[in-house]
Amino acid sequence: MNTGRRNVLKMMGMGAVGLAFSPFVKASDVLDEATMSKLTDSPQNPQGMPQPKYNEPVVYEGPDVIIRRIDEHTWEGNGHLMANETIYIIEGNDRTILLDAGTKIDGLKKIVEGITKKPITLIATHVHPDHTGSAIHDFDEIWINAGDEVNVPQFMAGYKGKVNFLEDGQVFDLGGRRIEVIFTPGHTPGSATFFEMDGRKWGYSGDAFGSGNLLLTTNFSTLLATTTRIESYMKRHNIEKMYPGHYMGSNPETQQRISDLKKMSEEMINGTRQGNVSDQGMMGLNGRIRDFGVNISYRYPDGVK
Repeated sequence: MNTGRRNVLKMMGMGAVGLAFSPFVKASDVLDEATMSKLTDSPQNPQGMPQPKYNEPVVYEGPDVIIRRIDEHTWEGNGHLMANETIYIIEGNDRTILLDAGTKIDGLKKIVEGITKKPITLIATHVHPDHTGSAIHDFDEIWINAGDEVNVPQFMAGYKGKVNFLEDGQVFDLGGRRIEVIFTPGHTPGSATFFEMDGRKWGYSGDAFGSGNLLLTTNFSTLLATTTRIESYMKRHNIEKMYPGHYMGSNPETQQRISDLKKMSEEMINGTRQGNVSDQGMMGLNGRIRDFGVNISYRYPDGVK
């Protein structure tokens, strides 16, 4: 990996979600090593990213990932490259979902096979390199939202397996455990969230929500539509929380946060809230608002509509 590429990846970890990649990455967007060190090594970076604090017991620890048990049939694993980028292992009676693949986790398939003996289906919450990293090449197929297909050549380059496309409302039946797919565009056009349908009152949101820093590569109208839909979904199904794509142990997304994001979107669209706009923004996200303990970075002026 060349130095520029490594620095761009590191920069994605500045916020508590992966920084939104886009085709217009510029060399001027890459921070130097000294600046990155000051940001990533501080107890709390400027985006308000919490220090990791996990209550879940460790079941596997390797050089690239630490995996912890959420319950008897659910695990979360944290990589070390991109703000604790998180994978989830969701096991049913017949099959297992591996949700996301981290940035660089050597031997991920074998690691997961050491935890579950059920056949594994790899699904990505969205196509960014801290979620569809090198470990995807361990798998013969992957499921993604077609809305992110534009990023496949850049971030899944050389993948020889079959790419399957998710459908909104699709249900993965794992045997005694069903997972519903809900499209949640905003962070990327093809972001998707996954909800438990049988007993567990939670979902898995990737970078669509959670982690304290939303990088909005679409626009506030898209985010408003998504938060309106998810707010209703969570209330209707009594969903208590969503595990995010950069889980720190204390930052699951809540119904209240979704309502807060909805309010912020409404106010940006109607002009009652103003953001801070800089001359240059990383990856073109040159606008920023902060409230309710969350940041939204967006592209001004195109994102304010």
